[in-house]
Amino acid sequence: MNYPKSINNLIECFKKLPGIGEKTAERLALSILDLDDEMIELFSKSIIDAKRKVKRCKKCNGLSEEDLCSICKDKNRDQKTICVVEEPKNIILFEKTGTYKGLYHVLDGLISPLDGINPEDINISSLIEKIKKEKIKEVILAVKPSIEGETTSLYIKKLLEGYDVVITKIAHGVPIGVDMEYIDTLTLEMAMETRTEIS
Repeated sequence: MNYPKSINNLIECFKKLPGIGEKTAERLALSILDLDDEMIELFSKSIIDAKRKVKRCKKCNGLSEEDLCSICKDKNRDQKTICVVEEPKNIILFEKTGTYKGLYHVLDGLISPLDGINPEDINISSLIEKIKKEKIKEVILAVKPSIEGETTSLYIKKLLEGYDVVITKIAHGVPIGVDMEYIDTLTLEMAMETRTEIS
C-alpha cells in the first residue's frame, strides 16, 4: 500500500534537503502528522519567513533580515580585522565560540578549477576592495584545509602582496579527544606542519 498523495509529496519535499534520504524523509513526514495545528502554522510560517525575509548582508555577505547584519552594525567589534569564510553558516560557528570579535567576509565557495570554479566565480573582488578601502590590518583565512582551501588562500595572499596587511590562517590539526586511527592523512600532515613548542 502506498501513502496518500499529500504524504508522498511531503516525503519528496524532505528528500530535497541535504543529507535526508528516503527513510528519514518518511519519518519526518509522518511526524508532521502528529503536530498540532498551532505548531504546523508556526512551522510553515517559519519556512516562508526564512525564504522571504533572509537576504545577504551588503557588507560581509552573511545572512541577515536587514541590509546590514548585526555583526557589521556593531561598532564595538574590531573594524580592522576580517575573518574570511567559505559560507554564511561558518560565521555562526565562530560566533558560538565567543572568542572572535572582528568582522567577516563570506566567499560563497572556494577556487576549484576541476569543478569549473574560478576566482571570478566567488566573492573575492569585493574582499580586496574592502581591505583597500577600509585599511584592514589583518585578514584571517578560515577556510577548510583542502586543496581548494589552500588554492583560495594562496590566491588571496598573492592579491594582497604589497599591501600593509597581515595575512593569517587558522590552525588545522588533530581534534581533542579523537583516536589517532580515525584521523585522515591530510589532517595529520597539517598538524605536523603547524606543530608548536610546548611551553
